Amino acid sequence: MSFEEDIREALTALRSNGIVLYPTDTIWGLGCDATSQEAVEKIFRIKSRDENKSLLILVNSEQMLERYVHDIPEIALELISVADGPLTIIYPKGKNLAKGVCSEDGSAGIRICRDEFCNEMISRFRKPVVSTSANFSGNLSPQFFDEIDKQLIKSVDYVVKYRQDDRRKHSASPVIKLSSDGSIKILRK
Repeated sequence: MSFEEDIREALTALRSNGIVLYPTDTIWGLGCDATSQEAVEKIFRIKSRDENKSLLILVNSEQMLERYVHDIPEIALELISVADGPLTIIYPKGKNLAKGVCSEDGSAGIRICRDEFCNEMISRFRKPVVSTSANFSGNLSPQFFDEIDKQLIKSVDYVVKYRQDDRRKHSASPVIKLSSDGSIKILRK
């Protein structure tokens, strides 16, 4: 299957509130339309995840970020511009997202994705995509596609073929939480 066909199939699943298993700029993830309540609820069911735990989302640009965050702190744009790899930022207040994506306090974890596949998929979808590790809640995050639980693979609507044989070591991104008062807290290095 070609890269283009893979993108088209992933988009078909996303547009029908489906769940996609896909490689991100960090580790393999489960994704869906971050603005669809139906799709977000499916992710929680598949992962057997507590619905009080928020979900990370991926966007493709600062412009898209602005549509899903109230008042982006200036420091966020500075951090994004100097980051030498994937960086997840928890913003004080998300907007236009399905319930369950933001934390109970309204904050939203968002990463501007630079990965070729993700960026193309999100650009064509024109909406943010959930990115939660491809595992059942409480289990270790898989480093490679062949470490993903077969039951999890069977539970999604589309499995991306791109990079399934990639053996480069990837890890979760650093996570920084920004407060509305401008303070910064490092949650994961």
